[in-house]
Amino acid sequence: MTAREQYERFDHLARLGWELHGMGIRISLVVPVIGRPVLEMLSGNGATVHITAIRRHHDWVFTWRPWWARLWRRDKWVVANAANAADIIVAEVNA
Repeated sequence: MTAREQYERFDHLARLGWELHGMGIRISLVVPVIGRPVLEMLSGNGATVHITAIRRHHDWVFTWRPWWARLWRRDKWVVANAANAADIIVAEVNA
């Protein structure tokens, strides 16, 4: 992964975090020394949800499911540049 891709991932997560914060959602941006940054969101029932940004083809997407869930629930992601990405994630996480 290039430095530009790392910056883009961080940028997408920070922007999403700011949007979620503006909606009154408790979030934390975790930037580990080794590994990828992740956005931790507190759901309506008190569970911590990890949101990651991954590159798919030429676009970035947010996913909030564990890697194994993506194998059988391929529709549980949203394009990072979607204007309503935060709304979609909040609705799905709290469903």
